[in-house]
Amino acid sequence: MDTDALDVIRQLNAHGYTALLVGGCIRDALCGLRPKDFDVATDAPLEEIKRVFRRSRIVGRRFPIAHVRYGRNLIEVSTFRQSVSDNIEHDAQGMILRDQAFGTLQEDAFRRDFSINALYYDPNSEEIIDYVGGLKDLAARRIRFIGEPAVRLAEDPVRILRAVRFANKLNFTLDEHIVALTEDTAQRLQAIPPARLFDEFLKLFLTGVGETTWHQIRHTGIARALFPTCNPDSDLVIAAMRNTDERIKNGLSVTPGFLVAVLLWEDFAARKLDAASSDDDPAFAALRDQQRSIAIPRRFGTFAKETWIIQERLIRRNPKTITRLAQHKRFRAAFDFLCLRAESETELSDCAAWWSAFQEQDDAQQNEMIQGLPRPQRKRRRRAKHRTAE
Repeated sequence: MDTDALDVIRQLNAHGYTALLVGGCIRDALCGLRPKDFDVATDAPLEEIKRVFRRSRIVGRRFPIAHVRYGRNLIEVSTFRQSVSDNIEHDAQGMILRDQAFGTLQEDAFRRDFSINALYYDPNSEEIIDYVGGLKDLAARRIRFIGEPAVRLAEDPVRILRAVRFANKLNFTLDEHIVALTEDTAQRLQAIPPARLFDEFLKLFLTGVGETTWHQIRHTGIARALFPTCNPDSDLVIAAMRNTDERIKNGLSVTPGFLVAVLLWEDFAARKLDAASSDDDPAFAALRDQQRSIAIPRRFGTFAKETWIIQERLIRRNPKTITRLAQHKRFRAAFDFLCLRAESETELSDCAAWWSAFQEQDDAQQNEMIQGLPRPQRKRRRRAKHRTAE
């Protein structure tokens, strides 16, 4: 148990309020995983939470909650809500626009999305509270909505992404009713702000289960909604997902920019071939059009663009620029990208092997390798013919 979350509960109890751990921390602990986030649910109003905790603030427009800060640790504290109320605003398709309907503990359980996320833990009595059959679904290793799946997905289409993520993270199966609604819900993702979908992209593919997740969604409307220009059968994408999962497993750093570069590579390459007939910069155009689906922060877009541009320089291997290229801040990422490409593009194997060997040599040996490269042929300039005046 997280000591900061327990302190939040202790202080709310001291002020006369009920407070419990809820959601993913309970689910993960019961599945034998180490919880990353600890959330607290309480009957204390948000303004009262803010008054009790000096280092706290209220965030969120659709679902206001309180963030209580302990140094770098952030505890999310939410007030119990209802699932049915006149204080919940919906659009014409049933999506929740704003939720200001507060209620009781039992009402709060039934308004949550999945049964396995609606478990509460009282650290005082050491009791797990389950109103919705979440423990049964954990035992059955099943992802199931609370209530009617079509209604819950209409309220928030992002729940289809959460369902896929939990299924792959926990190695659970999706309820058949969720599977049946996948394509219809994927189309509704167009109504979700692109910035929010970027956060979901990170959770789907940068938490260690990217490859299995991609295999599950690549031929569905979900993949088309997130990355409409990506080839679902791309060997490069699968290799990159596997590589990212391995790096996470081994505790190595990963960046969203690398996966963005991979997922948009074929679109960029196709645009580059057509560059002569277009005024657009191919990299800029590929990233610009992707923003309509998922908002890629500029730093990750720049990372992808630089990785793409260096590919040609790595393949060309101009002896005059080898040393400078090897010192480029994106060299390592571009080299890894080239190696992944070489797995399916056999004509790049020798080039990838050369660069791999080059990095293992000392300065003298590197110079020798550079000297052994063929020199680029200079293009001869045609001299203009001058006509003599008659």
